[in-house]
Amino acid sequence: MAQLRDAKEAAYRREPLPNRGFVSRKKKKKEQSEYFFDYSLLFVVLFLMGFGLVMIYSTSSYEANQQFGSASYYLRKQAIAIVLGLAAMILVANIPYHFWERFAVLGYLVSVVMILLVMTPLGVESHGARRWLEIPGIGFNIQPAEVAKLCMILFLSSLVCKMGKKVRSMKGFFLMMMIPLPLALMIWQITDNLSSAIIVMGIAVLMVFVASPDYKKFIIMALLGGGAVALVVFLIVNGSFQGEFRSARIIAWLDPEADAQDKGFQTLQALYAIGSGGVWGKGLGQSMQKLGFLPEAQNDMIFSIICEELGLFGAIAIILMFIMLLWRMMIIANNAPDLFGALLVVGVIGHIAIQVILNIAVVTNTIPNTGISLPFISYGGSSVMFLMIEIGLVLSVAKRIQLREL
Repeated sequence: MAQLRDAKEAAYRREPLPNRGFVSRKKKKKEQSEYFFDYSLLFVVLFLMGFGLVMIYSTSSYEANQQFGSASYYLRKQAIAIVLGLAAMILVANIPYHFWERFAVLGYLVSVVMILLVMTPLGVESHGARRWLEIPGIGFNIQPAEVAKLCMILFLSSLVCKMGKKVRSMKGFFLMMMIPLPLALMIWQITDNLSSAIIVMGIAVLMVFVASPDYKKFIIMALLGGGAVALVVFLIVNGSFQGEFRSARIIAWLDPEADAQDKGFQTLQALYAIGSGGVWGKGLGQSMQKLGFLPEAQNDMIFSIICEELGLFGAIAIILMFIMLLWRMMIIANNAPDLFGALLVVGVIGHIAIQVILNIAVVTNTIPNTGISLPFISYGGSSVMFLMIEIGLVLSVAKRIQLREL
């Protein structure tokens, strides 16, 4: 992150940031017209979405045929969302990213309003949770939590640049940590979406971590957070909070076989799918768990079907693709023209990385079960559309990196 440190210093002094790491064979007179475009990043994103469509059809065809009379029901809806997301990505990528800085505060307020609207008749309930808003007239639902993640990245990036060196102070640090807290609490309490609330706070922590040179605060915060989580688990195991929904999930996480017909059912079925896949898998489309045994196979648990059909080899291949995606974005962040652009990319990195880690951890029973999708692969129109907008922001930052002659 050495280059990001230089980015911060340049932004604090309001000086232009020198670019590093890119070589052009053109003459200096053409230097201003030569810019960087990360085709590798674009390829990885397109591959993940294409692979996601294949897996969505594989995992959902049986259920879709049973419920809707069409095996391609989920596939068609996801394909429409991807087309819209691609159009939005292309549009955002071709707009200078500083254009969006003026909408940072407005985006934060819009996120708050959209979450509150979930409690109105516009709110849509599905699978026992009220997390979506119905867009009148077009039959399309949007998840306010996805809007909040994007707006939080934009708002914090703008705020860090405006605060300058004040972000290094203790007052600035606590302000940066308090800004996302109301939004995260609203997502948790109003939409009953703890995983998205965790992601919003995780994005904020990572962005402030990059912007602040004092790592001691984060070490202390991590220790306190880990201690609090351990205390809660200890109290639940010893009989406190009995009967609460998430308490039951934690107990099922510790011993899923003890509640195999209720809270531990989905976790056990996912583990069966992973175990039965072996190294090479049963073959694409040959999963047994997707035939009504594993709930939400095309959503939160799609990684377990990947393991069952494509085996350990396929699972590792997908993880490597995500690592490549994050690595390419790291390169863009390190060479961004200014601090605002670097923080935008860091926020997107945090969003995707946290969501991938949490999804795989849930599927493998490393953490308690909580509904969270696998980016670009799981079924979910709102998720893939706003992820594509974030990728558009990253590509917009990348396009402003000038190629320099050493």
